[in-house]
Amino acid sequence: MIDKLNAHLVNGSGEVLEHGNAICYSGYREGQCPGLVYPSYEEVREDLLILAKNWKYLRLYDCTPHASTVLGVIRNEGLDFKVMLGLDMAAEMSNPHCPWGADFSEETLDRNRRKNAMQVDVLVSLANRYGDTVFSVSVGNEASVEWSDHMVPVSNLVAYVQRIKSQIKQPITFCENYVPWTYKLEPLAAELDFISVHTYPAWEYRTIEDALEFTKHNYHSVADHYPGKPVVITEAGWTTASNGRGIEPWNASEELQKSYYKQLLEWTTEEKILTFVFEAFDEPWKGSPDELEPEKHWGLFTVDRTPKLAMKELYAELVA
Repeated sequence: MIDKLNAHLVNGSGEVLEHGNAICYSGYREGQCPGLVYPSYEEVREDLLILAKNWKYLRLYDCTPHASTVLGVIRNEGLDFKVMLGLDMAAEMSNPHCPWGADFSEETLDRNRRKNAMQVDVLVSLANRYGDTVFSVSVGNEASVEWSDHMVPVSNLVAYVQRIKSQIKQPITFCENYVPWTYKLEPLAAELDFISVHTYPAWEYRTIEDALEFTKHNYHSVADHYPGKPVVITEAGWTTASNGRGIEPWNASEELQKSYYKQLLEWTTEEKILTFVFEAFDEPWKGSPDELEPEKHWGLFTVDRTPKLAMKELYAELVA
């Protein structure tokens, strides 16, 4: 798999991608959230020094000051990370299929289109400024799946890719649930250097007994659909707590997370499939105010940076 990627995934300095552990990183702590309060330089530095022990690749979701801080820390501290830089796309169309509501006025959609265009400019600037660190960019995250609350028409995504492609050296992808790749995203896939897939067995009521086979099926449903195109996994993980919203409480625990993480890493390492585990640290700002909201608990570390069961042996020095 990595051999197929080598022709496409090089960083701004032309270095060839090598297989390594990869993880999704958002550094927001208690009292912080995107658009309001961002992690400080020292907080990001603390996080990256923790992650540097086990991971080579980081995935960032946006081009906010948080992303700028992360890239600055990597460069200033001489850390050996390669980064997938992303865009946080706002909705450019309403979506009646979104369960929690995604009906927007035309005024709001126009404002979102202008905002997205400005974010593209920031992404291009960061990708060029940090060409030694940013090895790829993504034009968005889950902006085409049926339930998305930030839906962007495929034709608009294609236009963004074409615009970005003319201004940066790095390869371009789009990060999405496995389902849309097999039909509606074919025009977008034709423009991309590689495809990025999300797979979550727990969200689809799978147990740990068939979780890995389900993950493999999701991955191959896309890879087989595009035999000439490299495919990576940019989200796969297991939550450690749930209030029953979408995931039964008995199907969320540190024991299950550890088991899935081990199985996932064994398979993807053997097959050399670049796989970003979701995610590094718990994010309490996400989802509903309920403390057991599953969106808050996907980290391999808690919000106070304590390693969960999957990481306790490797990070024994951080266990109180």
